[in-house]
Formats: sequence, structure tokens, C-alpha cells
Amino acid sequence: MHDAGGMIHPGTRARFVLTICAGSFLLFLVQPMIARMALPRLGGSPAVWNSAMLVYQALLLGGYAYAHWLGRFPARRQAVIHLGLFLLAAIFLPIGLADWQPAADIEPALWVLWLFGASIGPLFFVVAAQAPLLQRWYGETGEGDPYPLYSASNLGSFAGLIAYPLLVEPLMTLHAQSILWSLGYAALFFLVYASTRRLPAVPVEREEAKDASAPAPHARTMLLWTVLAAVPSGLMLATSLYLTTDIVAMPMLWVLPLGLYLLSFSVAFATRRGGADLCVLIAPLILLIGACIAFTGGVHFPVFIAIGILAVLFVSATALHARLYDLRPAPEQLTRFYLVMSVGGMVGGLFCALVAPLIFDWTYEYPLLLLAASLLLPDREAMLRLPRLLWDDPRRRIWLAAAMLLLGLLLSAVGGGLLGPEWNAPPIKSICFVTIIAMGVMALGHRILSAGLLLYLMLCLSGWEKLSQSASGMLTRSYFGVYGVANRSPTERVLFHGTTLHGIQDRAPGRERNPTSYYAPGSGVGLALRAAPTLFGPHARIDIVGLGAGTLACYMRPGQSWRFYEIDPAMARIAVDPAHFTFLSLCQPRADIVIGDARMTLARQPAGGADILVIDAFSSDSIPTHLLTREALGVYARRLSPDGLLLIHISNRYLDLRPVLAADAKAEGWRAMLRHYRPSVREAERHYSASIWVALSRDPAQLARLETRSKPAPWQALEGRPGFSPWTDDHASILPILKIRP
Repeated sequence: MHDAGGMIHPGTRARFVLTICAGSFLLFLVQPMIARMALPRLGGSPAVWNSAMLVYQALLLGGYAYAHWLGRFPARRQAVIHLGLFLLAAIFLPIGLADWQPAADIEPALWVLWLFGASIGPLFFVVAAQAPLLQRWYGETGEGDPYPLYSASNLGSFAGLIAYPLLVEPLMTLHAQSILWSLGYAALFFLVYASTRRLPAVPVEREEAKDASAPAPHARTMLLWTVLAAVPSGLMLATSLYLTTDIVAMPMLWVLPLGLYLLSFSVAFATRRGGADLCVLIAPLILLIGACIAFTGGVHFPVFIAIGILAVLFVSATALHARLYDLRPAPEQLTRFYLVMSVGGMVGGLFCALVAPLIFDWTYEYPLLLLAASLLLPDREAMLRLPRLLWDDPRRRIWLAAAMLLLGLLLSAVGGGLLGPEWNAPPIKSICFVTIIAMGVMALGHRILSAGLLLYLMLCLSGWEKLSQSASGMLTRSYFGVYGVANRSPTERVLFHGTTLHGIQDRAPGRERNPTSYYAPGSGVGLALRAAPTLFGPHARIDIVGLGAGTLACYMRPGQSWRFYEIDPAMARIAVDPAHFTFLSLCQPRADIVIGDARMTLARQPAGGADILVIDAFSSDSIPTHLLTREALGVYARRLSPDGLLLIHISNRYLDLRPVLAADAKAEGWRAMLRHYRPSVREAERHYSASIWVALSRDPAQLARLETRSKPAPWQALEGRPGFSPWTDDHASILPILKIRP
């Protein structure tokens, strides 16, 4: 490469690639880091996280718009402006949340927008702009096509995404993370400066170069860019939600869909087209696999289904992003292209994060986005020889496609059981399912027909059943997830979140008040609540964090004072509705329910106002980390009386929380013991479930009285793990407590 004076500068491409990777790495490192900083102060209410997401999306879009606006200036003037802005934003270092407290009358959602925007806005804005900006500058050098550098940008993003939960969070406190990121920002400034040194004084002439003032792409083209960017973005979020609720409710699993989404850009925008071309070729077939999974859930073979759903995301996202790459404009329009892509990504994200929870009662956005992906794939020649012969005649193509669509609709209705139970036998369902798949394979390469058969396949495989559950009011959705109420037998009503059970009620006459599932009389919480009159007298004050189906309410005795704390209003509506569950209506018809994040609402309650505090706020197998830190124990200690009893539910398929509570209790001066309840065969028939509860108190004598009152049910000492540090608001990681086997 030559500059204006004819000097050769080897390594220009490597310099730009390194700079772009570093910036994208910082960008995806700051998002989980700031969210982690905000958790203790803001809690987990939907307004907080939706507002945070809006801030990230808006700043990213603003950065891309700024990069596009700079294109009106010569390259070296762009560099001066951008480096100046880089230095100006540095006054907000070290990165972190501003030390603000909201006024009493301010709308919380608006305050959160201001807090996140003012805390990280300038820094995030500048770093977000550097990827499209540096690609444009690379085009100015005449080194080659700048678009493949977007592949490097997403590799950097992927590295930042993986580095935070695997390296940064486990090894560093939040304060140290802030210093590390600030040093990275300074290093990025010098990398950008080094890249600007390769900008020519006079733009390099290229044969294919066009005037920067050339007309912008047609509006229809930009709309197609937007849609092609929106569908994979939405599909990534929908896959994350569907995977972690209906397939495998494992912590940190959200990293995989986002990581594969970023890698799809790297494959689609790479110079070598082999991987992208392969994904475009097999995408219609992979989408058929996705249709088989869309409504079936992960009760059986969850790992296999999880691999399938991730493969569907990666292949379809790569195929759509490859079409975006094929439709890319000349390098002079590069920043406009990325600006429109950013708008599309934001549209897809907003649809799944904000719109879908409001208009759907289940994750219907996932099958809808599979259909959209199928419609956006390019028309191709049929993959198999026999279909090619069938589709050669244009007139035959029309009536054959219409016949296949009508037959597919009929088969989906029969296989879905719409014609009555006599048609719902497994052999009939299998014949319908296999026939629709066969027609789908025959239709590969024909967009509209493939999308129609894709829809019929999903409806045949539990789609009609899911729609029936929605129509009957069995499903409820909020920003915290999708809940279902179903009758598992004539006398058994269950509450479930994806594949995780959250409550059972025995509907047999005379048994409606019986506590079940994790709250059985022999469980740790059952023993403690039954012993409350002995431990604290007839007027015991009891706080319950996590309402569920309201099962614990039936442990209440006359004279006691109870209060429930529930973050999700949708869950509260389910619990108080006798049409769903009657625990509350029978045992505490005027239950005192406080809506909001448990730690924040407890902190506002009077000190010493509870004798027993029960923490059961874990949604599925994911845990709100801020409820298990030393600072959280301080909140609980303030709320409890000096001899009060704290019960924490730690049953979990993927995490061993015993070391966390043991270390926290030791650091804060609490005594702790554990009750691992395993029901007998007879107890299991009464819908009792295995559970692990930890009882803590600052008064050792109180624990001794509970243990005596619980006999013959055994409690055991809570053993810590040597060298395990207590969780704090400044440092906590789930990696050391992940179970090898669930």
C-alpha cells in the first residue's frame, strides 16, 4: 500500500483489524459489566432492564449515525474529529454508574434511562462508532474491500461476550473491572490513532470508486436491509428465551445464542465464501428441523433439542446475513449500510424484548421468526432431481403448489387432533408429520411454498395444542417469563415455567389446603413454619419472598401476621385467582402482597418487623445473584428480629449454592444448617418433592430450638468449601458452583 508520497506501509490491514477487534471487545464487555453494577441498586424489575436495553440500542444506533455523518468530511478531518471526541469522552472514566438517587416523584423508568445514559453514554457512543468508521477509513487506504473487516468486528464482540462470564467476572471485582475497561479505552485510543496514521492525504483512486455524493440506495433496498438485519436479531433473542425456559433452564445459557449470532456475521462477511454459501444452501432444510422443535419443548432429550435449536439459529442467521453481504453497496455507502443494519437490529430486538411480551402469552415470536427467515431466503433451484422435474412446467408449478398447501393444511389439522380424539392416535399423527416433511423436502428452493409447509409442520407438532391453551387462558406471559397452569390429572393442578415446575395443588376434596411440592410439611420451610408458634409465640410475623402458586399461605395460623413479596404482577394474578389455584383464597383471602424486587422492597420495610423471612425468589434454575450477597444478608438482618430465622431455598439442578451461603453466613456472623428433604414413595404420591433449604440465624439457640422441634426430621450442619470467598455486590461468579452433572 502507498500513501500520497509513494511510501509503502505494510501491515495496514492487520492494524485496522486489531483496532476494530479491540473496540468491539470493549463494547461487549461493558454491557454485562454495567448490568452487574446496577443489579444491587436497581433490582430486577422489567422497567430497569427494558430501559437499559433501550439505552444500549439507542447508543449503538447513535454511534452508527455519527459515523455516517462524518462521511461528509475528508478522511483526515474525520480522524481529527473522532480522536477529539475520544478524548472528550474520557472525562467519564473510570467507567461506572453515576452516584445518583432518584427524586421521590420521578418516574423510575425515566430515571433509569438518564442514569444509564449519563453514566456510560459518551463512552459507549464513541466506541460503538469506531467499527463502521474504521472500515470506511480502511476503504480510503485503497488496501481492499472493507466489508470483510466486519467479520473481525464480530469476532472481537464474541471474545468480549465470552470473556466476561468466564474470566473477568470470576477473577475481578467490579472496581477492578472498571479500571481494566478504562485502561482498555486508553489503549483503544492509541490503536485508533495508529490506524489514522495510514490514512492518505489524498483519497486513493480505485477503478470501481464512485463519488461519495452518488445517490443513496433505493428505499426498497434499504427496507430489505432492515428486514434482513431484524429477523436474525429477533431470532437470537427469541432463541435465548425459548431455550432457557422451554428447553434447558440453565444459567449462562444465554451466552450461546448471542455468541452464535455474532459468529454468523463473521462467517457471512468473510472473504472466503465457502461457509456462507453452505449455510445458504442448507438453510431451508435446517428450518424444517427448527419447525419440528418450535412447539415441542424440551421435556425429552433436552440436550439434543438444544443443539438443534442453536444450529437453526446459526445457519439461518448466517444465510440471512450472507444475503445482506451480497446486497452491500459500494464502500462509499458503507456507513449508511451499517446504519440501516443497526436500525434493523434494534427493530428485531425491540420486537422480542418489548412488543412480544405485551401481545403474546407464549413465545410465539420464535415460530413467527422462523417463518420470516424462510420467506427471506432467496429462491433457488430445487435441491433434488425429482422435484426439479416436477417444477419445470410453470403451469404445473401453480396447481401443484396450491394442492400441496391445501393438503398440508388438512394434514396439520388431522395430526394436531382438531378432528377429534379418534383421529389423534400416534400412528395417524406420525403419518401426517412425515407426509408434511416429505412435501417440505420436495418444496425446498421455493420460498412461499416452503414457508407454508413450515407453518403446517409446526401446527401439526403441538402448534394447535399451544394455540388452544392460549385460547383457554392457561398461559400467562410477563417480562419475567411464560407461565402455564394445567391439570396433570383430575386431582392435580400444576404451575410451570417452561419445563420447570413451580407449584402443585391437590384438588381432591379435603386436600386443597395441603402444602405440596418443595413446601411439604417435612421440608425445611415446612418444619420452620409449623414450629413458628413454639419459636416466636402465637403472633409470629412472617415474610415470604416469592409467591408462586401461594402454597406456603396454608401454613398460616390465627394471630400470625404474613406478608408476601413478589416481583412479577403476573404471578400474583395467577396466585390470587381461584380459577387457577385456591391456596390464597382458602388460607389467606386478604393476603398482603408487595410487588417489586425483593431486596429493594425489603430495604424499605421497618427494621425488626419479621420473625421468619423465607427467600424463595428464584425463577426456574436461574438465580438473582444480588439476593445471595453479604449485603443482601445485611438487608435480611435489618428486617428480622435479633433472634429471627432466615430460610433460603437452594434446590437447583445446575448450581450448588451451599458454598455461597456458608461463606456469606460465616462472614456476617450467622449460624446455618441445612435440611435436604427426600420424600418417601407414599409422600411422593401426595405430590411432595425433594428440596434443599438452609436455615440461618444470628442466635444459635434459635437454630437449636428449631432442630429440636423438627425431630425426627434431621437437619445437618452447612459445610463450607475451603477457600471459597463470600459473594458481595462487588464480586460474585457462578462458575465455581456449577454442577458437572445436574
